[in-house]
Amino acid sequence: MSTIALATRNSSTMVRRQLKRLLRYPSMTVQLVITPVIILLLFVYVLGGTLGDGLGGGRDTYVNYVVPGILLITAAMAATGTAVMVATDMTEGIVARFRTMRISRSSVLTGHVVGSVLQQLLSMAVLLGIAFAIGFRPNASAVEWLAVAGLLTLFALAITWLSVALGLKSPTPEAAGNAPMPLILLPFLGSGFVPTDSMPTALRWFAEYQPFTPIMETLRGLVLGTPIGSSATIAIAWCIGLAAVGYLWAKKTFNKA
Repeated sequence: MSTIALATRNSSTMVRRQLKRLLRYPSMTVQLVITPVIILLLFVYVLGGTLGDGLGGGRDTYVNYVVPGILLITAAMAATGTAVMVATDMTEGIVARFRTMRISRSSVLTGHVVGSVLQQLLSMAVLLGIAFAIGFRPNASAVEWLAVAGLLTLFALAITWLSVALGLKSPTPEAAGNAPMPLILLPFLGSGFVPTDSMPTALRWFAEYQPFTPIMETLRGLVLGTPIGSSATIAIAWCIGLAAVGYLWAKKTFNKA
């Protein structure tokens, strides 16, 4: 069997392992899905009226505005679970066991990454379903929805590789659960919940140039028809850059462990 065929077959096995793991331990998956839904409901029904008035349209306008930011939070929370699983594998000795077997070394990380991306996409689909139920009304075409799916998949891949690297560097699963916290906070410190021009100068500068803001603005433009400008190009560049950094960091850390 060629090296590529062996890596492909082993990676498929590792992906199935991750998916079965999610089914056997559903509490974390449910928690990672439910938490963004609660954030969505709190912001829409508790703060949405006031914040929507600031946007010039009330609660219905705010539902449309806030969904892209909470989609990114949903993906970031699922990636946090991936960091915990990677750290658990490293500390409980299963990775050491895999290394004694004749399997592709890359398949171990590939299984985590593919399983996490699928989990993130499923979680975001659930959130979108809840958003539609409470008044989210996009006007995107089929092509624009395909672009949304592509950008969200690229974003999920980028933060998953970062989370895998953070899980490998963490000494315990508990530490791994806290390491990706900045990824969850970035939508709050960008245009996820309020426009950046309403922020103080220093925070506005950070909000406009951090990686999540162009991704949220691109999603908002695709589903609502707001101006995108250069945000799409910047968003794709950020996603590719973060994925490359996360992949190289994870590969180096895994090979040295």
